[in-house]
Order: sequence, then C-alpha cells, then structure tokens
Amino acid sequence: MIAFFLSPIGRRLAGALAALALLLAAYAHIDHRGYARAEAHYKGVIAAEHAAAADAAIAETERQAAANNAAKAREAERIAQMQAENESLELNIKELEREADEDPSADVPVLGAPGVQRINKVR
Repeated sequence: MIAFFLSPIGRRLAGALAALALLLAAYAHIDHRGYARAEAHYKGVIAAEHAAAADAAIAETERQAAANNAAKAREAERIAQMQAENESLELNIKELEREADEDPSADVPVLGAPGVQRINKVR
C-alpha cells in the first residue's frame, strides 16, 4: 500500500484527496460563518420586533387609560348635570307644594285656575 502512495498515481490521488479535504474544510468554515452572521442578523431583527411589540403594548395601555379617564370625566360631568337638574326639580316641587298649601280653595273638590296652573307646571 505504501508503494501505491509513492507511485505517481497514488501521489496524485493523495493530493486530490487532500485538496478535496481542504476545499470541504474551507466550504464548511465559510458556510458556518454565513450561518453565524444570519443568526446574529435575525436575532437582532427578532429583538427589534419584541421591542416594537412591547412599545405597542405600552402605547395601547396608555391609550386605554386616556380613554377611561375621558369617560370618567364625561360621567362626572353628566352626574353633576343630573344632580343640578334634580335639585331644580326638587325646588320646583317644593314651590308647587307651598303654592298648593297657600291656595285658599285647596279643600274644594273642583280645581280652580291656580290648581290647573300648578298641574300644567308639572307637565
């Protein structure tokens, strides 16, 4: 076998095998570097997407908080308006009760003009 490797054909075959092994090693090294670069690139892309998603989640939470605060403000305004209307109605009712108590014809079974006017105010 040693004689085969020392022959011209054996040396050429050994050289070709060595060259092939060298080419395969170079290809594997270059291929691995390409995968490593792609891995680093896409890890960066994924990290950026995660950061963008986190920012979007924070923005959405802030938007919801602002919308809730605006709704609470509208609700408080409406409650204040309803309380003012209620107080106005209560004052109107007290005024009508006072007028009814002061009406000299309140004990008469038929309604007089002041009684009709009070009823119309309620409508």
